[in-house]
Amino acid sequence: MTHHVPPPSSAQMEAARRVVADHLTPTPTISTSIRGRHVFAKMDSLQPVGSFKIRGALAAIADSLRRDPHGAVIASSAGNHGLGIAHAATLLGATATVVVPGNASAAKVAKLKTYDITLIQYGDTYDEAQEHAHALADAHSLHFLSPFNDPNVVAGQATCFDELWAQVPDIEEVVVPIGGGGLMAGCLVSRTANLRHDVKITGVQAENWAAMYHYLNGVAPDDIPHANTIADGLAGGVVEGAVTNALIEENKIDITLVPEASVRRGVAEALRDNGILLEGSSSVGYAALAEQLIDTADRRVAFIASGRNIADALLREILAETAL
Repeated sequence: MTHHVPPPSSAQMEAARRVVADHLTPTPTISTSIRGRHVFAKMDSLQPVGSFKIRGALAAIADSLRRDPHGAVIASSAGNHGLGIAHAATLLGATATVVVPGNASAAKVAKLKTYDITLIQYGDTYDEAQEHAHALADAHSLHFLSPFNDPNVVAGQATCFDELWAQVPDIEEVVVPIGGGGLMAGCLVSRTANLRHDVKITGVQAENWAAMYHYLNGVAPDDIPHANTIADGLAGGVVEGAVTNALIEENKIDITLVPEASVRRGVAEALRDNGILLEGSSSVGYAALAEQLIDTADRRVAFIASGRNIADALLREILAETAL
C-alpha cells in the first residue's frame, strides 16, 4: 500500500538538528586522493553504528516518543537502518523491534545481536522483511519507521549535509549513494535549507540493484531487474509515492550506475590507498570517481563515506581478488 508523506517541515528539520547534536559528534570531512585526484570524503562511516543511518533513526524515534512516550517502534532493514534504530532506541530509552532478511550482512546481524532489541530474520529479500514488519506493526500497534519514506528520517539524514556545507564551504559537487533515497533526500532538503543550490548533486547506485534508477526511468517496481551485490545496503526496493522518489525526480538528479566489479575494487582501493574502510554500499561513490564514471569537470567534489559495516570474510575475499 502506498504511504504518502510530505517532505520534512522546518520544525522537523530543527528538531532533528537538536537530537543529533545532543547525541552525536559531527563526523569529519577529510581531504584525500583518488588516483591522483583531490577529493573530499564525508566520513559518516565513523558514526558509532558504522553508518549515517543513526541520524535519521534518532530523529524518527525522538519524534515518536514525543507523540507517545510509552510507544514501541519497529523497522525493517538490510542492516544499517536497523543498527541506527537499535542504537537510537538505546540512547533514547525506546522499545524497538528490527526485522532483517535472511540474507542480511553477517557483520550487521552480529552487531544487531549486541543490542537489547527484538531481532527477527524473515524472508529472503528486504521487501519480504518489510512486508513482515508492516504486518507486525499492525498486529501489535507498533510504530513502523521506514528507512527512507519518513520526514523525520529525511530530516535526520539532512544533518550530514548541514555539517558538510560548514566544513567545506566551497564544495561544488557531492556524490551520494542511493538505495531507497533517504540520504539523497536529506541532501536535497539540506541544500535548500542552507541555500546551497550552487552545489551539484549526483546519485550513484550499484548496477546490479539499481531500483531507483529503473523506477525513475519508467520501470514498474515488480519488473525492476536485480542481481547479487555487495552493496546490500542499497538493495531495497522503491515504494510507490515515497517522498524520496518525488524529491529526486523534482530535482532532476542524475544517477550513475557502478558495475559490481568496480564496487568491489573500490572497497580494496579505498582501504589500501587511503586507509578508509568502506562497505559496498559506500564504495559506489568512491568507485564512480576512481573509474571516472562521473564527469566532475575538475569541480571540488566530495563523496559520502556512508558506512563501514563489511563482513571480515567478504573483506578478505575482496582484498585477495584485487591483490597487486
